[in-house]
Amino acid sequence: MLSNTGSVRPLNEDVVLYATAPENGTAAKRGTLALVADGMGGHSAGEVASALAAEVVRRVFFELEDSVPTVLASAFAAANRAILDWAAQHPECSGMGTTCTALALNDAEAWLAHIGDSRAYLLRNGALTQLSNDQTLVASLVRQGKLTQEEAAHSPIHNVIVQALGMGPQIAPIIWEKPLALVSGDVMVLCSDGLSGEVSDDVIAQVAGRLPPGEACEALIGQALAAGGHDNISVGVVRVIAEAEQTAGSGQTTRRMRASAGQTRRFEGTTPEVRENG
Repeated sequence: MLSNTGSVRPLNEDVVLYATAPENGTAAKRGTLALVADGMGGHSAGEVASALAAEVVRRVFFELEDSVPTVLASAFAAANRAILDWAAQHPECSGMGTTCTALALNDAEAWLAHIGDSRAYLLRNGALTQLSNDQTLVASLVRQGKLTQEEAAHSPIHNVIVQALGMGPQIAPIIWEKPLALVSGDVMVLCSDGLSGEVSDDVIAQVAGRLPPGEACEALIGQALAAGGHDNISVGVVRVIAEAEQTAGSGQTTRRMRASAGQTRRFEGTTPEVRENG
């Protein structure tokens, strides 16, 4: 997981997080949480919103005992309340918000929780599929057949987000009720629009499929910077591998899926309690 300020913005309002469950306690079976949040609001407010989202979603995800979709929905709702409460208590942060795209990974399954226009992709057998739906005005118009993808890309309203944490008391995140079955070799990519807006899906697929996770993150950020780096750039790459395990006392070999990610590093962070997590 990597995040970079880019070449234009004075502050990095993105947050990335990769956290694994503690070895002991009720959360031990929860698995892994990977998350990208892209703050909005200008000055320091956007960074406050994304940091709150990452910390609250992480805390609730590992604290609650329920099904993964229910826990993710509760985590997003709690993060939304935390952002609204903070803005109410700090007028200088009024209007702040953040996207949030999270993957919950457990053995051979993945669940998506998503709000805003940060993205989650699946790269399988060389084919890149966008798992998340952009919650933007132009994306909605494309789905309705009122705009083409080309028209949307060049629309003056292409960055108008219709859903985000902190936007109001009632939010409509996308939470998967059923998981995606993972297979060995799958690559999951999370990113803010600072990457997807600068780097084509073809390049994302080529880089993420060719390089180990850490190197892929560095290379993708390099591609976004070379394209102008007009926004903060965040990306996470997770590769699924199969581990052969000897079943204790049975002499049988089973295979368990696990997620492998590169070392989590963030640049120019001002909220270390969140940015050093993972």
